[in-house]
Amino acid sequence: MKRNYYITRNGRLKRQDNTLSLEFESGEKKAIPIEDVEGIYLLSETDLNTKLLNFLAQQKIPLHVFNYYGYYSGSYYPREHLNSGFIIVNQVELYKNAEKRLGVAKEFIKSAAHNILCNLRYYKNRKSGLENYILDINAIIPKLVEAADISKLMAWEGHIRERYYDSFNAILDLEEEFTKRNKRPPDNIMNALISFGNSLLYATTLGEIYHTQLNPTVSFLHEPGNRRFSLSLDISEIFKPIIVDHVIFNSAAGKSPSERAGMKGGS
Repeated sequence: MKRNYYITRNGRLKRQDNTLSLEFESGEKKAIPIEDVEGIYLLSETDLNTKLLNFLAQQKIPLHVFNYYGYYSGSYYPREHLNSGFIIVNQVELYKNAEKRLGVAKEFIKSAAHNILCNLRYYKNRKSGLENYILDINAIIPKLVEAADISKLMAWEGHIRERYYDSFNAILDLEEEFTKRNKRPPDNIMNALISFGNSLLYATTLGEIYHTQLNPTVSFLHEPGNRRFSLSLDISEIFKPIIVDHVIFNSAAGKSPSERAGMKGGS
């Protein structure tokens, strides 16, 4: 089964015959069988050349780059190999039909809200004080169905996320309250964890879209724009709670109280 490789140590990645070779600054070398690779994530300073990029393109393997601070920089996205003019035309027509586009966007948010509630119900049996968050989010969900346009839908989604992020204080027993989601830049460790996890998920989702006939630049919830794969943002909304947030909760649960205190508000 193929898997993603996350490179977190400085070194050089190159093609070695018909496989990959990773050489670390320490001199240690690691062979990576090409048939085992789904995607590559560079989270360190890694040297590479066009010989490697051509090889990855031949093998249809995307490469995702993150900067020193863990921000997503971009992806080397091999040439499309599942092109379908029919799919692209229909995808664009769906976007241009306001009613149908809104219907698709609502499904993304309703699915995300469902997974948010799954998280809260799971932790309700382990932590006290989560019932009110569940009630509040359940009260907002009908508003999603009633939303008349994308902007109103996004506004109600924002209210759900706000209540959900407030619940992190109870789920993680935070001593210093997590009060606001800030992205640019993240102003504390919790915001940094969420942003970093979301960035990894966006890149992973983009890699999965690559293996379909969908165009990653044509989206329905997030407005399509220049220089971004906005469909990956749409689809990732569904999986943030059950992938990114679960990792954060489990990582925090594995720490001692003093270690968790260090997470609680430091910038």
